Amino acid sequence: MAKLTFQGGIHPYDGKELSKDKPIKELKAGTVMVYPLSQHIGAPAKPIVAKGDYVWRGQMIAEAGSFVSAPVHSAVSGTVKAIEPRRVASGDLVMSIVIENDGQDSEVEYYPVDPENFTKDEILRCVQEAGIVGMGGAGFPTHVKLSPKDPDKIEYVIANCAECEPYLTSDYRRMLEEPERLVDGLKIILCLFDHAQGIIAVEDNKPDCVKLFREMTKNETRISVRALKTKYPQGGERSLIYATTGRKINSSMLPADVGCIVNNVDTIVAVERAVLEGKPLMERIVTVTGDAIKDPRNYKVPTGMSYTEVLEAAGGFTKEPEKIICGGPMMGVAIFGTDVPVTKTSTALLAFTKDEVAAWEPGPCINCGRCLEVCPGRVMPSKLADAAERGDEEAFLELNGMECCECGCCSYICPAKRPLTQEIKSMRKIQLAKRKK
Repeated sequence: MAKLTFQGGIHPYDGKELSKDKPIKELKAGTVMVYPLSQHIGAPAKPIVAKGDYVWRGQMIAEAGSFVSAPVHSAVSGTVKAIEPRRVASGDLVMSIVIENDGQDSEVEYYPVDPENFTKDEILRCVQEAGIVGMGGAGFPTHVKLSPKDPDKIEYVIANCAECEPYLTSDYRRMLEEPERLVDGLKIILCLFDHAQGIIAVEDNKPDCVKLFREMTKNETRISVRALKTKYPQGGERSLIYATTGRKINSSMLPADVGCIVNNVDTIVAVERAVLEGKPLMERIVTVTGDAIKDPRNYKVPTGMSYTEVLEAAGGFTKEPEKIICGGPMMGVAIFGTDVPVTKTSTALLAFTKDEVAAWEPGPCINCGRCLEVCPGRVMPSKLADAAERGDEEAFLELNGMECCECGCCSYICPAKRPLTQEIKSMRKIQLAKRKK
C-alpha cells in the first residue's frame, strides 16, 4: 500500500530519541507569571483586571479584542503586579499582565457542558471562552477556525498528529498518555459538522500511536486513522491536506475552501477539556531538549511561566549552549535569553552545544536545482531569494513568492549554504504588511 505523502520534502536527523520515551512531567508554576496580551493571530486581548487586583486560577484576565482574537486566563492565583510591556520569544515587547503567584492555587468554579445535550452553539461558546488557539505554533483562534461560512461543506476534520518537526515529541507523548482525550475532542469537533469524517493523521515513525488509535476507533464510523510517510514538513497544513485527501490549497485559500478543518493534537485536547470540564487554556506540553539539556523530556507547563524556570526544572545546561531555539529547529526562532514566558503557542525549547548554522559560509548558487526538488510549495527558492535580496518585489510576486510556507527545506538542502528561507521570509513579511494596510 502506497504511503500517504506530498511532493518534495526532506529527511533531517530528527533527534526525537532524546525525549520521546520519557513520560510527561508536570511543573509547578513559578513565582512571577507573565501573560502577553498577543498570544494569537488577530487583535490583542484587552485586560479586564488592574494592578493590585486579586485573581484566581482559571480566571479570565483579558477578554478577546475582536472576533478574531482570544481571551487570556491566569494559571495561578495571586495579585496583579503590573500591566506593562514584556519581552517575548520573538524579541518583541508585548503588553502583558504580570501576576505574583501566591502558591495557593485558589481556583474558580468550572461549568462543563452536559455531553448528552450540548449544542453546536454551546461547543463554540466553550471554545471561544476558553481562549483556545492553534497550539501547533500558528495561534489562529480556534473558535474562528471552527466557524466556517458554510459548515455543511466541511467533509474532513483532520487531527494533525504528524509532528514532523525534528526534536519535538510533545504530541507523541500526549497521544500515548492521553489518547482518549484526543479521540473525545475529535468527536466533539465532529458534532459541529454534520457531513464530515474525522481523520487521525500520524506519521509512520509512530507505529505505536497508529496501532493504538486504530484499536480505539475500530467501532467509530466517522473516524479513520491514516499512516503518513515520515517526511518533513508532513505536518504542514497544505502538505497534510494533500496527503490525506488529495486536495490542494494555496496561500490565498483556507482549508475550509476545500472542505477541510485541521487541528493540532494539543488544540483538540484543549477543546475536550473546555467542553467536558469547562476549563480554559492555561497549560500546555513543551518539549525541552537538545544536547545541552541535562534532562531532556516533555513538561506540562502553566502558561505565563518563565523559560528560565522551565530550564531549571530540566536540570539546566550540561554545557553553555551556543544556540537556544524557541520552537523546532526548522521553523522556530533563535532567542538570546530565556527570561521570556511560555505562551499558548510555545511548543519547544531547544539548546545545542554547537551552532552549526553559524559556522556555515554561504557561497554562490551552483544551479543544482535541489531547492526546487524539495520545495513542497513547488516554487523556485533560489530565484525568489535572488529577487528578495535585490528588493525586486515585482519579480518576487511574479515568481509566486507568497506560496512559500517558510518550512526551511531549501536552506537545509542547499549545498552552497545560502540562507534562502530567510531571504524569502523577509520579503514575504513586507508583502503581508502591505496587504494588511
